[in-house]
Amino acid sequence: MTAAPHLFQPLELRGITARNRVVISPMCQYSAHEGHMDDWHLTHLGRFAIGGAGIVFTEATAVQKRGRITHGCPGLWTDSQIPGHARVAQFALRNGAIPAIQLGHAGRKGGMQRPWFGNGPLNDADLERGDMPWTPVGPSELPVAERWPVPHALTVEEIGKLINDYEAAARRALAAGYKIAEIHGAHGYLVHSFLSPLSNKRTDAYGGSLEGRMRLALEIAARVRAVWPEDLPLFFRTSAVDGVPEGWTLDDTVVLAAELKRIGVDVMDCSSSGIAGAATAGGGQKRQPGFQVGYAERVKKDVGMTTMAVGLITHPQQAEAILAEGRADLIAIGREALVDPNWALHAARDLGHDTLFETWPEQSGWWLAGRQKTSDFYQPKT
Repeated sequence: MTAAPHLFQPLELRGITARNRVVISPMCQYSAHEGHMDDWHLTHLGRFAIGGAGIVFTEATAVQKRGRITHGCPGLWTDSQIPGHARVAQFALRNGAIPAIQLGHAGRKGGMQRPWFGNGPLNDADLERGDMPWTPVGPSELPVAERWPVPHALTVEEIGKLINDYEAAARRALAAGYKIAEIHGAHGYLVHSFLSPLSNKRTDAYGGSLEGRMRLALEIAARVRAVWPEDLPLFFRTSAVDGVPEGWTLDDTVVLAAELKRIGVDVMDCSSSGIAGAATAGGGQKRQPGFQVGYAERVKKDVGMTTMAVGLITHPQQAEAILAEGRADLIAIGREALVDPNWALHAARDLGHDTLFETWPEQSGWWLAGRQKTSDFYQPKT
């Protein structure tokens, strides 16, 4: 019997098994109401579970109200937000996918515009819509960019409260039924802003040396690991490089990954950039297919850690080659899944793994298999 393509080989992570290596990356929808998810999120995420992905991530979820990126971002800072998450997690499980959540805090990028309104700091038009500003927080009183609000520098006492809130959010995520938790330490949000020397100018225990700048990330990871069950995996998303002179480097990421692994983090999710400006902006890198794969490869080889590659991975053959060459263990698909929510099912077809629609949901697979017997409508791509 021919071995399955690497992309469709199951992966064991502690006590769970993902049916394949396709991961739907967290993608902000900016459509929550006071941090509560609704039918939009269930439909948006549910289609990826039906579409065959092995792991489906809910978007960045704030552990504090002021930790939202926008007014439309979901949260888990109160128990009333659990039911919306539970619907998503339960639907994913019923349809063969592992439900996962990304826990984060926007930090000095908190309270910005929804992208379709400008993707920058709030302005008068946003205020008229009812999106009122709040004071963002960060390691130091340094704004994201010119004309952005100056953040409040967190005190040591406030950092302690923040870590407690990560723990509380992790407990709520577990109650909702998520099987994987990921700490968001990338893209210029709070944890990343503590890691980067460009944004962290503190002189106390949470700044200065690499050890000091890593302290918050490690303390959060340790606290979440302590309450996240031993048989469930913990991920960490990193901006592996700032891509800016004097910023966070890949060597720094390797050191961080080794410490996270020691604490009990299972997977390093390797993205990049975002320390200045919105989203993943400001990296000075040429964005081309698989441009971040080398970061996952370096961590995997130097730390001996399971890694996830993300960023302009769009074709099944490309994803398969990354895994076959041992450069990463998981492939995260984002925008391409918005184009094709059935990306995983189509990839199985294109790689010759499922030519008879056997891995499709039974509600649709039998229809398509029947049509194939009388039609050449769907032929695998070569």
